[in-house]
Amino acid sequence: MTVTSSRTTPATPGTPGTATTTTRRRPRRPIRWSRGATYTALVVGLLLTLMPFIWMALGSFKTQGELLQRPITWWPQNPTLDNYERWLSQLNYGQYFTNSIVVAVAVVLGNIIFCSMVGYALAKMSFPGKRVLFALVMLTLMVPGVVTLVPMFVLVSNMGLVNTYPALILPFLAGPLGVFLMRQFMLGIPDALIEAARIDGAGEFRIFFRIVLPQCGPPLATLSILTFLGSWNNFLWPLVVAQTENMYTLPVALSLYSVGSNGTYYGLLMAGSVLVVTPILILFLFLQRYFVQGIAMTGIK
Repeated sequence: MTVTSSRTTPATPGTPGTATTTTRRRPRRPIRWSRGATYTALVVGLLLTLMPFIWMALGSFKTQGELLQRPITWWPQNPTLDNYERWLSQLNYGQYFTNSIVVAVAVVLGNIIFCSMVGYALAKMSFPGKRVLFALVMLTLMVPGVVTLVPMFVLVSNMGLVNTYPALILPFLAGPLGVFLMRQFMLGIPDALIEAARIDGAGEFRIFFRIVLPQCGPPLATLSILTFLGSWNNFLWPLVVAQTENMYTLPVALSLYSVGSNGTYYGLLMAGSVLVVTPILILFLFLQRYFVQGIAMTGIK
């Protein structure tokens, strides 16, 4: 008697003559309540963030008595433009705004040029002490600005620049954060492109202005926003250096004229704050896309 053994060979997909059984899994439907909860949390966070600004904007149209009354009111009971009229007519707002614009624009242009040059040298040029210089730039990021306030004032005073535009501009024409930002971005520019330009006989300045700088749109926009924001909101240094009313910037004027001997004029303070914040918001809205690109492309998390 012959015993035959049969083995069952598992069927493999794609083999002729074998039957395959495929089980299709239904795709899971996304949980809608999870997305709704996320949107709700984001909306709540947005409202909590905007609440102080909304209160400030609405308060700028209130009288002093309404701002001090309890319980508080969100919507102005008797809206008034007296606070804005006082800023625009009695407190020489045009001069303060001009001073802030001149200083901020000059500081932004200086940072764009000088920080880009230093960043290019640290990223694409070879010279002795390059690493030491970059380490010093990074170390200056850890030094608080208050520490350098007195030495800067002594230097500016010895140069006879107190109460002038150069005193407000020169100390901030280049900053370590701007140098780091531009250096990190320029490291991503291909070296072959720069070497080809050098072989063709282009000088470093021509390479910088004609090849490197046109590719630095996002980091330049980021640097412009950060520098403009810092210069526009700078209070301590203009308070020390600007010694006459015609050299005051908006933050200095806001702090000096919103506080009187009998108390704080809250309506005047809120109206001035709205006038100070509005240019920054407009600038950020126009350059928001480049700002996000610049942060993402320079490796800052």
